Amino acid sequence: MNKRFIVGILSVLITGSAIAQTYGDIYEKSIPDAKKIDYPYLREADVVWSKRYYRVIDLREKMNHPLYYPTDTTVKDGRKSFVNILFDEINKGNIPAYDVMDPDLPTTYDDVEKRLGAIMKNQSITINELGDTKDTLMRSEPKREEVKQLRLYEEWYFDKKLSKLDVRIIAVIPYYMGFNADLNRDENTPVCWIWFDDIRDILAKYEVFSDKNDAQRISFDDMFMQRRFNSYIQAESNVYNDRNISQYLVGKPALYEAERIKNELFDFEHDLWEY
Repeated sequence: MNKRFIVGILSVLITGSAIAQTYGDIYEKSIPDAKKIDYPYLREADVVWSKRYYRVIDLREKMNHPLYYPTDTTVKDGRKSFVNILFDEINKGNIPAYDVMDPDLPTTYDDVEKRLGAIMKNQSITINELGDTKDTLMRSEPKREEVKQLRLYEEWYFDKKLSKLDVRIIAVIPYYMGFNADLNRDENTPVCWIWFDDIRDILAKYEVFSDKNDAQRISFDDMFMQRRFNSYIQAESNVYNDRNISQYLVGKPALYEAERIKNELFDFEHDLWEY
C-alpha cells in the first residue's frame, strides 16, 4: 500500500514537472543556447576600400517595431525588447557601457538611468494622519520606453579576397527622446556607447518576434547581421570630422542627401564589376 502511494506521488510530481516545462514552449528551442557566428578572418591587405557611417534606426517605424516592443518584459515567454536587453545587462554588469562624450571612458548604470530621465526632485509627502507633510528627495523612474532611436556606427568595406562589399557594426548608441517638463521641450539625448562585439553573445540568446510565423523566429544578433531593419544615413567619414548631414542640410534635402550617400555606396560596388 505504501509503495503504491509513493509511486502515485512520484507520478503526480513527474507529470507536474512535465507540464511546467511545456507551459511556455511545446518543444525545446535552440535560441536560448545559441552563440554568435564569428566573423570571417579579415586581413588588412584584403581591404581595398572602406568608409565609416553613422546610421539612424527609428524604432517608431513599423518595420523596426520588433526592436522596440514589448516595452515591458512579457510574463509568458520572457520576451524583451532590444533596449530592455541592453539596459538589463548593463545593470547586471554583463555589458560595459561607455560615456557618450568619450567612447573609451566607462560609465555606470546610474549615469545611464539619469540620461533615461531618472532625476532627483523635491516632493512633498504626508507623514501622519493630520496631513502634515515634509519635503524629501525622490528619484523618478527611468523611462526606457522613451528610447526611440538607435545610432549605428559601422564600417563598409570591399573584401578583395571574397570580392564582395560587406559591413560590420562597430557600436550602438541608444537615444532618449522623452519630454523634459522643466524645459518644456522634447529631448534627443545620446544615452551611452555600447560596442557591438560586447553584446553579440547576449543578443544571440534572445529571439525577435515574427508576426508571420512563431516557429521561425530569429535572434537579435541575426536581425542585425541580416540587416532586417529600416534606417537612413546620418553622417559619413569626411574631412569635416564626420559632420552630420543636418549640419549643412535640413528637411527633405537632408533625406535626399542620405539617399544619395546610400546609392553612392552601392554604385561603388556595382562599378567594380565588368559585364
